[in-house]
This record gives sequence, C-alpha cells and structure tokens, in this order.
Amino acid sequence: MSDSPERISLAGRLRNNFLTGLIICAPLAITIWLTFTFIDWADSWVTPYIPQRYDPQYYFNITIPGTGLVMAVVLITIIGFLGKNLIGRSIVNFGESILHRMPLVRTIYRSVKQILETVLKEQSTSFKKCGLIEFPSPGMWALVFISGDAQGEIAAKLNAEGEEMVGVFLPPTPVPTAGFLMFVPRSKVIMLDMTPEEGAKLLISGGLIAPDYRPSAGAPTAVLPPPVVQG
Repeated sequence: MSDSPERISLAGRLRNNFLTGLIICAPLAITIWLTFTFIDWADSWVTPYIPQRYDPQYYFNITIPGTGLVMAVVLITIIGFLGKNLIGRSIVNFGESILHRMPLVRTIYRSVKQILETVLKEQSTSFKKCGLIEFPSPGMWALVFISGDAQGEIAAKLNAEGEEMVGVFLPPTPVPTAGFLMFVPRSKVIMLDMTPEEGAKLLISGGLIAPDYRPSAGAPTAVLPPPVVQG
C-alpha cells in the first residue's frame, strides 16, 4: 500500500512528460509533413515539364526536392514582369480575348480571375478583419471574417433600406474551409482587433486557443464580482 502513491506519482510524471513532448513534437512534425507534401505536390506538377538541360537531376543524378516549386515561382515572376509592359500586356489581352469566346471556359476564367484579383490586391481589405454577429439567434454570437462592403445589385437592393450592408463569411468549426456568405447591416457587426490568423486559430481549436487581448487606453474594462469566501 505504501508503494502505491509513489507508483501513481511516477506514472503521472511520465504522462506529463509524454504530453509535453507531444505538444513540442506534434506541431513541428505536422508542419514539416505539410511543407514537404506541398513541395512534392508542386514538383509532381512542374518537374515533368522542365527541359532536361535545366533539370538538376540530369546532372547530379539525384532528386532535389523543391526544384519544381522554385521553377514555378521563377516562371510566374517572369510572366508577371513581362505582363506589365506594353508587349506583354498585348499578348495577355490577346489570350484573354480567345478565352472570352469560349462559352464555358470564359465563365470559369472570369470568376477565378476576379477572386484572385480581389484576394491578392494590395489595398484590399477582404478577410483582413474579424467581427462578431448575432447568429443563429439574438443573444448568441458567432465569429465572422469581413469580406467587404456589399456591391452591385446586392448593394442597390439592400442599401435601399437606409443602412449600409457589409458582407461577412461565417465559417464552421473546426474546419473553416466552407461556410455561409451573409450580408448584414454594418451596425450589427462588432469589429474585433484580432487578426484573421488569430480568428482561424480560435475557430480550429473550438475556442480553446484565444488570442491575447490588451484593451486600448480609455476602453471600458469588465468589473468582476468579488470572490465568494466560504467559511
């Protein structure tokens, strides 16, 4: 009986050491695995199209991970540089004019291009802010990403009510890759100081990983009730 506490203490220490090691190793292992998976995916797409004389594997007889990814980045950068001058712009416009004549292809091309231009635009504020809206019922709040002001026909129809509308994206937990696009009055959105990365961590963790918050000067602070002392 006297050895039981010691055995329990030893087992607890081993368990704690294992959990600590898991917290240290698991994120590192997952990050490395995802990185190499992405590199292998890029290589499998690009490497077969690299001319043999430009492929390092032809000279060193070994596979160099990331060759295809580096080649793709270099090629995309060169195309972007050429696309900014007059000749390159003319070639791009000619290619787009051909795509715009294809019934199904032009719809896909225009949609993808518009999404990329909106997301990659330097001055764009899409999904760069987080907020809270009442959902699914009053008194219940859900975290959303701000996609921008309502535009086009949606803005013309909804703003006619007298209040400016804003588009928000409501992702699910714990996999925020799909969700709902909703348009709500701007006054109904509580803007947050947290970054989209912090908001994504909060969603993926199911609320377990909350970002640190430091109220700005002059902001009201919550007053907690005094602790109850039991006699």
